[in-house]
Amino acid sequence: MLLGTFSLTMSDKNATNDWPAGYDASKYDRPSVTVDVVIFSLIEEDLKVLLVQRKNSPFAGMWAIPGGFVHIDESLEEAALRELAEETGVTDVYIEQLYTFGDPDRDPRTRVITVAYFALVSSDTIWHQAGSDAEAAEWFSMKDLPPLAFDHAKILEYALTRLRYKLEYTAVGFQLLPDEFTLSELQQAYEIVLGEELDKRNFRRKILSSEILEETGKKKKEAEGRPAMIYRYRTDAVAEVKTRRLFP
Repeated sequence: MLLGTFSLTMSDKNATNDWPAGYDASKYDRPSVTVDVVIFSLIEEDLKVLLVQRKNSPFAGMWAIPGGFVHIDESLEEAALRELAEETGVTDVYIEQLYTFGDPDRDPRTRVITVAYFALVSSDTIWHQAGSDAEAAEWFSMKDLPPLAFDHAKILEYALTRLRYKLEYTAVGFQLLPDEFTLSELQQAYEIVLGEELDKRNFRRKILSSEILEETGKKKKEAEGRPAMIYRYRTDAVAEVKTRRLFP
């Protein structure tokens, strides 16, 4: 039987002969499963993450990554999107799975395994407010985080490492910018995330040769020099650059 097509209810399952003889599900421990969603954005020339202030114990009053328990009738991604909307008011954002964290003592309530997701958003496309499950929702600099609940400091450290890795090998950085941008704005975004300066000439040569940009035909006056060409990300470009490392 294909797992992807197996959609019987629990009562239907018990009525079939699919269960092995003598199988008793109650003999096995059932750890709880949660989801946590890391939302990154570039705000005021800084890489920031959206956090919520917990309303309930444990860790009431502390800041945490938006998330919560998975319902029995929903997928992991559905749970992640639901919790994000409930705690921050954020909807219609693309998320991707990051990693699974399962240290036995990560949650003082019970044995809890969490599946972390993360998303990159342009600051001009997202609006947030504290939902029913949180006291507040605010952006925090990744360089100045408050004390965090659970193992969320570990999760954010891993998320930043993954983001930097993806930035070096893929076109994921464009998700942090408006739809249209100059090469200077793009380089600044990369430098903020990577935490290091990039050579201007080398950056432009590599990004243009990657063939993931196209000119818009418009220009923007920058601080110095002549107006800069405005670019956008090519929607038909291959996001994963597997044959070469772009940056740094």
